[in-house]
Amino acid sequence: MKPFRYPNRFQQCVGLTCIFCLSFFQCQKEKDNETLNLLAGTALAYQAATSIICTSEQLNKTQNGRIFQTSFESTSEFSNFYSVPSPYQSVATHGQSTEQKRTGTYSHKANISGLGPTCFYPQNCNHRGYPTIQLNKLPSGGFKTPVLIELYVYLDMDLTSNQDWFSFATYSADPTDLWRRVVLVNIDASDYVYLMHVPVHNQNVHTYQVTNLSFPRRQWKKLTTCLDFSPQGGMAKLWVDTTLVSTANVAGGCGVLEQAHFGLYASPTLSSGSIYNDDLRIQEVSVCP
Repeated sequence: MKPFRYPNRFQQCVGLTCIFCLSFFQCQKEKDNETLNLLAGTALAYQAATSIICTSEQLNKTQNGRIFQTSFESTSEFSNFYSVPSPYQSVATHGQSTEQKRTGTYSHKANISGLGPTCFYPQNCNHRGYPTIQLNKLPSGGFKTPVLIELYVYLDMDLTSNQDWFSFATYSADPTDLWRRVVLVNIDASDYVYLMHVPVHNQNVHTYQVTNLSFPRRQWKKLTTCLDFSPQGGMAKLWVDTTLVSTANVAGGCGVLEQAHFGLYASPTLSSGSIYNDDLRIQEVSVCP
């Protein structure tokens, strides 16, 4: 598995904090620690937050039919985005793989080889292995919602404990490193796929939910999300292949998808398993189907 590489930078900034490093790898470690400290320090406020402060730029943004797509054939596509260091917490790795692929030469693979460390709230010891898609860093910035996101996934992982969960995708309305308003696509020991943090953070309330469709393992499946982060009337829809499985209202957005990540984000209670991603496409659309 070819690991994702990160650009060399001797200054890294998280929020308003900048740190200077003698080497990139030291800098990456310090950046991760600083990010963790910032997240821990704001976790209680984040837990209760239902919205972010919208800027006039976000509220006045217009659609131009923009598309971001990747089949993970080149790590250079992600060179301007943050990628989780690999290995992460010594038990999670990620990078290009030829083991399972839907098209092309490579897919993105993330793997768990052991339990995550034990820690207590508000510290976060979840498994991580992914490059972020920081649309806000593109020349025209984040994507005006609604957006249609299509992703092919190959899940080789079993969730058996009530504490186990796995997240296929994280979508954020926040352009900062805090990722304060997110919507997730999750699966847990119940074995069906659902939208998480809807309509507000830490809630799991749906307007429609299929609970009798187990998610297949060890085969390619298409996940499609239509997401609207509008300040009023926000919503999300989720399909597995062509079957609508979850819908929900979404509050707290500013009308823009700023960043996202796909790959490995899971509970530290999982000790093994892999996820492959291929053929990701994000597109501005005028209306959700």
